[in-house]
Amino acid sequence: MAWEVSRSSSPSTSAPPSPPPSGRNADFVRGLGADVVIDYRARDFAAELSGYDLVLDPLGGDNLLRSLRVLRRGGKAVGISGPPTPEYARQAGLNPLLRLAVRALSHRTHALARSLGVSYDFLLMRASGEQLRRVAELVDSGAIRPVVGATFRFDQTAEALASLSANGIRGKAVIDMGGRPS
Repeated sequence: MAWEVSRSSSPSTSAPPSPPPSGRNADFVRGLGADVVIDYRARDFAAELSGYDLVLDPLGGDNLLRSLRVLRRGGKAVGISGPPTPEYARQAGLNPLLRLAVRALSHRTHALARSLGVSYDFLLMRASGEQLRRVAELVDSGAIRPVVGATFRFDQTAEALASLSANGIRGKAVIDMGGRPS
């Protein structure tokens, strides 16, 4: 859904889908709003893309470092799997030793971002009524369309998680808790 949220506010978007885009997968990603679809296993997105304002990076590591290179000067990369930033560590209330460790972990990423004239932020999702209201507004307006890939009963939770890790479904996995609270 992060993909569609970014699409709702950006005039041009690209996506390296998973699994790689065969005809059906490429069409699916284009249907979500991607202008450019790249098979990230066969092509280097960083060599083909440039001038973007925002990158949402779900992988971290080398993928994040390559993602920084597709941004225009002043652009921003947002990572959801790391490394955390010193600002995140401060906001999370980590002790000084842990804040120092976070600074060291993110040094390479921040140094590259600075040299390219871009910025990097770390995003850790947390429960927020305001965020949920905003997402609900985007869904209600049609700006985003959540894709439910499969629905599982609560007793199938292990199977649901396994299918996600094996890329066995496309979209969100929904766990049905067996009724609504009264």
